[in-house]
Amino acid sequence: MHEEVEPWLTGTHTDRHPVLRAVVHALELADRDVRRWAFSLTEDQLGARPYGLPSVAFQVRHVARSMDRLLTYAEGHALNESQLSALAEEAEVAVDASVLRAEFDHAMKRATERVCCFTPEEFQEHRGVGRAGMPSTVAGLLIHIAEHTQRHVGQAITTAKLVAALHDTEQS
Repeated sequence: MHEEVEPWLTGTHTDRHPVLRAVVHALELADRDVRRWAFSLTEDQLGARPYGLPSVAFQVRHVARSMDRLLTYAEGHALNESQLSALAEEAEVAVDASVLRAEFDHAMKRATERVCCFTPEEFQEHRGVGRAGMPSTVAGLLIHIAEHTQRHVGQAITTAKLVAALHDTEQS
């Protein structure tokens, strides 16, 4: 069994506001889990859709790109054309493992940097989400980034375990 201490129990980032610290810890855990469960898979396994589930590659890509989109809203901006194009391509089947890893690595680094730029004074500021401008706040978006990331990483882990088990069964 994997006995590593979860980031929120490490006593790190104590110089940050508790909301920012919790988001950073959630991103650190997501990063560690994706590296452990997804990055050991082959490209075929990353792209596999057992029982019609979204692929591990989709989940990892979605984590990376959704953090960028949600942080853009938290920063008070609308999505740009590049982000909209990336959203449209998120579910693409083709998988290049090294490109996926690089995109994920960059996204995690940038998301952590961007999260740490917010101040508690901004937490209650109104932010519109999506084309409809659904109501939220900076804090609401930051908390959603943490829980949304964890949700999709959990789905990636479950699918990765299923893909690996099916692969092992096929090899027997």
